[in-house]
Amino acid sequence: MSGQRTHATDVLVVGGGLVGLTSALVLRHHGVAVTLVEKRSTTSPQPKARRFHVRSMEVFRELGLADLVHRAARDLAGHDRMAAGRTLVEAELLPPWRPAGAGGAVVDVSPEEPCLIAQDALEPVLRDAAVAAGATVRFDTELVAFAQDEDEVVAELLDRGSGERSRLRARHVVAADGARSPVREALGIGRSGHGPIGEPNVNVYFHADLGAVVDGREFNLCQIEHPDAPGALASVDGRRRWVFMGPGDAIDRDWPAVLRTALGVAAPDLDVRSVLPWRAEMLVADRYSRGRVHLAGDSAHVMPPFAASGANTGIADAHNLGWKLAAVLRGRAAPALLDSYHAERRPAGWFAADQSSRRTQGLRALATAPDPALAHPFVLAAGGFQYAEGALVHGPEGLDDPEPVTAFEPVGRVGTRIPHRWLDRDRTRSTIDLAGPGWALLTGTGTPVAAPGPSGLAVHRHDVDFLSAGELLLIRPDHVVAWRGTDPAAAAAAFVGLLDGRHAAPEPAGA
Repeated sequence: MSGQRTHATDVLVVGGGLVGLTSALVLRHHGVAVTLVEKRSTTSPQPKARRFHVRSMEVFRELGLADLVHRAARDLAGHDRMAAGRTLVEAELLPPWRPAGAGGAVVDVSPEEPCLIAQDALEPVLRDAAVAAGATVRFDTELVAFAQDEDEVVAELLDRGSGERSRLRARHVVAADGARSPVREALGIGRSGHGPIGEPNVNVYFHADLGAVVDGREFNLCQIEHPDAPGALASVDGRRRWVFMGPGDAIDRDWPAVLRTALGVAAPDLDVRSVLPWRAEMLVADRYSRGRVHLAGDSAHVMPPFAASGANTGIADAHNLGWKLAAVLRGRAAPALLDSYHAERRPAGWFAADQSSRRTQGLRALATAPDPALAHPFVLAAGGFQYAEGALVHGPEGLDDPEPVTAFEPVGRVGTRIPHRWLDRDRTRSTIDLAGPGWALLTGTGTPVAAPGPSGLAVHRHDVDFLSAGELLLIRPDHVVAWRGTDPAAAAAAFVGLLDGRHAAPEPAGA
């Protein structure tokens, strides 16, 4: 690589998909210099992921992008129902699922609504936002080699348009380069899991004006039960763009005929755009980090699409890793803090992938008799998984009172996302908004706390029902409760200790 031009950045992000772009946005949100490279010329031309859970929308909310994403998703606004029938024409909407909390009250889960938006519509929004935020975004640029030592990673980049090669020195690398991740393979990181699940499938992406057919029966997903064309129809824009998911691996079938059978209408303008065979897999990387290189998204975990958790889990990876990299790069935290990324996100990735593997029932069965052993849908959608270890300080009770999985009952346990509560009458500010990009200490209005706290720790006083009198919650920049107790000095000690990379209870104040 001698004689080539050399540039420098804090973090190199490899991959310009949803997770790579979100990683760049989170890092810029924390003031980190970022260069993103993507070997493709454009963002994804395929719809792929479509459903973004409230937890992902909370991340976009912190980044100031939630309203922009919702506006870009306006074509599918209200298309949140499921349907089933012999054909699309005969399909009926299934009863809406309305989970309730204690006493039958409707659960107020998040300050954000979930969002239906096709990946090919969302990625350009995120790319423009990343550029506007100051990230260097280079498509048509491939990472062809890299080497790391104790101080940096040196990457060799190829401009696929000009053929020019250059070097980039980075303090860290985020590999968001997909399920077949060349970076993961170069690091020698293996994967574990259930492997292939179920039979081969085919996704057929097509255009047809079906607005009049579905008018009044708008849906997210429709199960087609015709014996000659079984499968599921996913709405991409609610009118013209659709994806049919059927069994088998044949790509040379008479797909227009199959689709017209499934639709139950002639659809004279039907135009098949692509046919992609695929098979569900469940595999999770054995390590999420090696040295200064960190895996995120599909490079770290692949999972069946049945819980719509793949992209959402990757966005949570980016949110978790971003603040930790920023804290270390700024000198506010010890490098040992980065060890918590693997400790937290690998179990979370395994949980999401395993839950996705278990969701194989048809839509009718899920709507009428969901498996009671499955995680509650809000546990998946609102980031209800509890970190058992990592950048956390558990109290004397430890994990004797773990966060439930089959019920959604957040009360601010250590290692969980802080429960959402509105903090004003106009319902514009949530407890989710207290932390990010900084840390927060939440206490009741009657609890005395010396002010100001340690540098970088903001104190907020609000009476919320999940805090007892005198209790305090230490909230990390990714909205996770890191410590819970009653002693302000212990809260400050926990804050300092966690940034020092001590993932255990700090010594008593004054020791």
